[in-house]
Order: sequence, then structure tokens, then C-alpha cells
Amino acid sequence: MAVKDESKKEASEKDGEAGFQLMQTYFAAHLRAPADVEAPAGIEDRRMGIYRDLIYNNIESFIAGGFPVLRSISEDAHWHAMVRDFVQRHQSESPYFLQISEEFLQYLQHERSGASGSEQDPPFMLELAHYEWVELALDVSESIFPDNLPGEYTPQQMLEWAPLVSPLAWNLSYHYPVHQIGPAYQPVDPPQTPTFLVVYRNRADTVAFLEANGVTAHLLQLAESHSDTPVSGRQLLQKLAADIQHPDPEQLLAFGVDLFRKLHNLDILSGFKPPQSGTR
Repeated sequence: MAVKDESKKEASEKDGEAGFQLMQTYFAAHLRAPADVEAPAGIEDRRMGIYRDLIYNNIESFIAGGFPVLRSISEDAHWHAMVRDFVQRHQSESPYFLQISEEFLQYLQHERSGASGSEQDPPFMLELAHYEWVELALDVSESIFPDNLPGEYTPQQMLEWAPLVSPLAWNLSYHYPVHQIGPAYQPVDPPQTPTFLVVYRNRADTVAFLEANGVTAHLLQLAESHSDTPVSGRQLLQKLAADIQHPDPEQLLAFGVDLFRKLHNLDILSGFKPPQSGTR
């Protein structure tokens, strides 16, 4: 008799757990899409409203804070419809509010095109959102600026030693001038020349950007491609001269020294490594 009673108790507990999980599923589905999914029965709508507002307002405020320019150029109805669609459609990989911006960027990149109203999105939206996310990602990055390198280098050292790109410097290119977009400037078509930006966090932990050109962007790309087997500044500049078919490689060396110094002063280059030293 005791065995039967215990079995009934276990079955009842399992049924109760399954019922609770089902209610949780309906509860979460309603919070994601309150206009499409009814709230679980037996819960006062006033109380559900508190949860609805709390969840949406928290998520929306984090997204607006992470993408302030995108928010400023979006009409209220369009913005809230987009955030609502993100909450309903996107399956986040992280439970942390700090990573909502990255989740929202993934939504824009992979899911937004199928949403109602996406045809009204500005053509530069993906690039603008990425640029704004980069600023936030660098601000909270756990990467550390190297502090074991000299602060000054001679022109000879900058040519003979290997330039080291800071782990907190991101070399980016966009079709649109994303750093200029705002309420007063919203281009319909991309300019003929791409926009090259280096977004970086300096030694003082301040995030800034350098509006670069194709030559500087290519030089940084060459330096980054040799991060595992660093080559000298001279070799990088000679490779750059060959790639861009510069008519006077020696003149480019003088230009390169000035550029190296500028990038180092901005903390885009963390320093230069002598050939005989170990890996960084």
C-alpha cells in the first residue's frame, strides 16, 4: 500500500512540474509577443502588464543606449516595431543584458530582412549598427593594452623593428560614411569611395576613431596578417609599395615613418618589436 501511495505521489509531482513548465512556456511566449499570444489563464492582467512593461522597457532601453544614432534617426513607431520584432523573433545566446547589443546586431544581420516593415529600414542601417556596436564592444573589451613596450622609438627602429597593432584597434571599412550619419545626414546611396575607419581604445581607456584612407587601412591589414610572424616596418612598406604600385618606394619609406609615428601616438600601434625578441 505504501508503495502505491509513493507512486501516486511521484506521478502527482511530475504532473505538477509539467504543468508549471507549460505555464512558464505560455508566460514567456506572451511576454515575447503580447499582441499574438494570450497570457496564461488565472493571472491578473494588471500583474501581467507589470511584467510586460518591465521586460520590454529594459530591453528597449539597452538597445537604444547601445545604438543612440540609429535610435535618433528612427521614428518612434518604426523603432518600437523593430524592437518588438527582435524580442519576439530572436533567440538570444546570452542571458546578460550587457550583450543585448550584440544580439540585436545579429538580429539585424540575419533576421531583420524577413520582418514586417523592414522595407522602410535605411540602406545604411546594418553598417551604422555595426559601427555603433564596435564602439560599445571596444569599451567593454577585456583585452589589455600592452604596457611592457617602450614609449618612444627612433625612425630607424620603426623601420627595422616589427610594428605591433594594438589588440584594441579595429581596422574597418564601410560603404557608407557611418561616422557622419545622424538626423541631419542620411545618405540614400553610398559614395563612390569606401569609408575607412580605425576604431580603437587608447591607454587611457578612451574609445575613439581615426578616419583613415585605403593606404593606411592596407598597411594595418598587412601588419595584422603578420602578427604571428612579425616583419619589419621596412618590409611592410616595401610590400605596400608593391601592392599599390607606388612609383617611388624610397619616398614611401619616409611617409611610412611619419605614419607609424602617428599611429603609435594614437595607440593604434602598441609599439615595435626588435627582430631578436620573442613572440608578443
